[in-house]
Amino acid sequence: MVTNWEDQVDGLVDDIETMRKHTTHRKIIAVAGPPASGKTTLAQTLADRLNNCSYLSLDGFHLDNSILTERGLRNRKGSPETFDVNGFADLLRRLEKKEEIYVPAFDRDTERAINCAYPIPYHDDLVIVEGNYLLLDEPIWRDLSDYWNLTVFLELDLRSLKRRLTKRWIAQGFDEQEAEVWIETNDLPNAHRVLRNRIPEDITLYVRG
Repeated sequence: MVTNWEDQVDGLVDDIETMRKHTTHRKIIAVAGPPASGKTTLAQTLADRLNNCSYLSLDGFHLDNSILTERGLRNRKGSPETFDVNGFADLLRRLEKKEEIYVPAFDRDTERAINCAYPIPYHDDLVIVEGNYLLLDEPIWRDLSDYWNLTVFLELDLRSLKRRLTKRWIAQGFDEQEAEVWIETNDLPNAHRVLRNRIPEDITLYVRG
């Protein structure tokens, strides 16, 4: 088992390049894993290293805080119930066709989704999609597997995960106690849900702490 991160990414790039040689259709690759496991960084790395490749984040489909408050879900933001999964599926359906599509992004500073944040060009024949729940084996979410041509899951031990999450929330303005409460009541339950209840991935990458 290869555990060196750079070697794992090199191997993944090779696997993707091999896959794309056998078709002229657009390929959609899912990168899943618990929060703060490095999904966005990996997706951006792949988009930089691979020609004609874009990336898309599930985070752009966060429901707005006003909706979460109305539904009593504000303290569960980031759980599967706080995403527009049907809208996400509709966009994936459009992505199967090689056309230019404007996609949303998520601004962590304002905690809001930005509609039509950037385009995925028609000539890009690879799209790296990243998100916690892309392989979640639950109603509606499991149907997303119809769109994936390759699935990647990031494994990370929970101690390292908690350390990363603490660093993230302190950077977002939480104090240590606030970060601890949010992680224990929201992030870690979400992480356990992702780790324990998923459709098996094609490729597992092992993340260093």
